[in-house]
Amino acid sequence: MVLSSSSILSILAVLLLSPFVVSFTIQDRFLQCLSTTSHSSYPFSTALYTPIDNSSFATVLLSTAQNLRYTLPSVPKPDFIFTPFNESDIQAAVVCCKQLGIHFRVRSGGHDYEAVSYVSEIESPFIIIDLAKLRSIDVDIEDSSAWVQAGATNGELYYRIAEKSKTHGFAAGLCTSLGIGGHITGGAYGPMMRKYGLGADNVIDARIIDAQGRILDRQAMGEELFWAIRGGGGGSFGIITAWKVKLVPVPENVTVFTVSKTLEQGATKLLYRWQQVADKLDEDLFIRVIIQTAGNKGNRTISTSYNALFLGDANRLLKVMEEGFPELGLTPKDCIETTWLGSVLYIGGYPSTTPPEVLLQAKNILKSYFKAKSDFVQEPIPETGLEGIWMRFLKEDSPLMIWNPFGGMMSKISDSETPFPHRKGDLFMINYVTNWQNASGNVGRHIKWMRGLYKYMTPYVSKNPREAYVNYRDLDLGMNRNTRTNFKKARVWGAKYYKDNFYRLVLVKSMVDPENIFRHEQSIPPLPLHMR
Repeated sequence: MVLSSSSILSILAVLLLSPFVVSFTIQDRFLQCLSTTSHSSYPFSTALYTPIDNSSFATVLLSTAQNLRYTLPSVPKPDFIFTPFNESDIQAAVVCCKQLGIHFRVRSGGHDYEAVSYVSEIESPFIIIDLAKLRSIDVDIEDSSAWVQAGATNGELYYRIAEKSKTHGFAAGLCTSLGIGGHITGGAYGPMMRKYGLGADNVIDARIIDAQGRILDRQAMGEELFWAIRGGGGGSFGIITAWKVKLVPVPENVTVFTVSKTLEQGATKLLYRWQQVADKLDEDLFIRVIIQTAGNKGNRTISTSYNALFLGDANRLLKVMEEGFPELGLTPKDCIETTWLGSVLYIGGYPSTTPPEVLLQAKNILKSYFKAKSDFVQEPIPETGLEGIWMRFLKEDSPLMIWNPFGGMMSKISDSETPFPHRKGDLFMINYVTNWQNASGNVGRHIKWMRGLYKYMTPYVSKNPREAYVNYRDLDLGMNRNTRTNFKKARVWGAKYYKDNFYRLVLVKSMVDPENIFRHEQSIPPLPLHMR
């Protein structure tokens, strides 16, 4: 029997698409599938990077990776990275990965603390779908809204808003290189949250590609899925391609300041007082505290820096401070009046002479090797507790804590309004970090120190559950070990991130992705079959 050319092509296609054929590489089968599934006209090979293309592969892989611990040679690497140009490409990629049995991770900004958006410790082989080329931003000042694609950064969005209006902003994170796609999925807190809530609280619509490769907006996805993606963590329900966010009013001039105090200047008593007032101050005022060591080895001390944004002028700020927190001793010389975009640069740690166009470069200036954790505090930590922190800080090379105040709008929004449950009753959130700049540093010692500090803090933080922020992901809390995620084990870390919202997230997952296509070390599991 002589086969026709069309029959030969059909057989070849079947062979290429079969996950059991090993004579063709994953790349070959993936590219073949894309060519038959997507409507794009460009050659897909130009959007695919493999280790064979050594320099370009490494450049793309490392381009947005924040935690350098996960870039070491010993860490698992993807078979290839796919950088789609449009939503149609992502649809095709999801369909093909599902059809070929290829495990994938999705990265928008690369800030995941445990790198689950670009590293798989539990499944191999895997690929990365990197959304860096999807960064279009459309700001509509008349509608007080903006559509922003998932690969754009906070900084790019803030710049484009300010480009059109000096009196509009968006209430999200203070790190300007965060990918907006993943940032909002975890909640997206920032310096305007006491006035306007989280970034996730200010989402109007979204576009998501689901497990079937469909593009869904809010109306098409339904309110349960729309609820889940605004705080339920990234990588569980689909691939967010864009958010429609609500812009918020900001004054033409805002005020920022940083006042630092060391132990010798009364830092301990002052920090205890901050805990008593920070969540009760005027909701236009956000004062976070950055805690780190200062001085040299023979003369080390603790520095506490009160870093603030006030949505108003310096005169009103001084009155608010005199009434609510006079102990800080704020003076007119400490106050810097600037635009809202200027405050973004200031809070983001840029030098005062930095032009705002730096935000369009989307560069991460905070890359390092680090381990981090988080906590929520519901009662002031006594001075004796603070002194125990100082003792431990002085034993570590580069420790850091950032205390972010809640209250204001954060206390007015229900715990179940979005999956982010850390609302009324939380005075502030703690972000713990220990970092080092040398790959050969004593990783085990640093991580042991961090775990020891976290254990020490147990009596002073939230309980039953001990809460944690999902965007400060911590695999010490537990993790999925394979494709068959364990619902019972996931409840442990799920309760810490989401409290009572976890079970509702599981129900949404079971509805939209019962086969668990979208998964990682701490993704939301579907219900076991016998519980559905």
